[in-house]
Amino acid sequence: MEARKMKEAKTLPNKEYRLQVAALSGRKPIRFSIAPSPAICRQIAEDLDLKALRKLRFAGEIQAEGDENWRLDATLGATVVQPCVVTLQPVTTRIDEKISRRFLAQMPDDPPEGDPGKKPVSGEGTYEVEMPEDETIEALQPEIDLWAIMLESLALSLPLYPKAEDAVLEKSRFAPPDARIMTDEETRPFAGLAALRDKLSKKQ
Repeated sequence: MEARKMKEAKTLPNKEYRLQVAALSGRKPIRFSIAPSPAICRQIAEDLDLKALRKLRFAGEIQAEGDENWRLDATLGATVVQPCVVTLQPVTTRIDEKISRRFLAQMPDDPPEGDPGKKPVSGEGTYEVEMPEDETIEALQPEIDLWAIMLESLALSLPLYPKAEDAVLEKSRFAPPDARIMTDEETRPFAGLAALRDKLSKKQ
């Protein structure tokens, strides 16, 4: 899913949300809860091009995973108001998401040549490496920025195409002068044929 791009945030979070890894205790989970004030929510809404942001809360815990790695498990809750993609009317959405992150001191190594993880690139004698599908893993840094994780998770959770319940997208109609009008539904089979034709022509 494509993340919504954020403007440069004008409001900086409190330093308490940036946890220094060297100071964390690995014996018990470190619990946290972030609930920005209405004023901060208004600034975040501006950064994300939202009409409004209410009841934002990011809470969970961080715990050691082995000798060097760390794991974050949290819940993200928020109420967002966005413009409808059709009518621009305000659309309110409630977000409740489970968020997980794993911070690894050593990221997975590239698989050796001959492993299924590498595929030969034709004609070059080189290999391309398939990236791991686990998007929850990150390289461990000297600090874990809870505020940045909250904003990133919120941006990824936003509906990309918010639509009001009564919004109706008008159908496009295509036709040259003095010809019968062709509807969207009628053009779809021709689009499929064009794609098939292009595919076959590349094989020849």
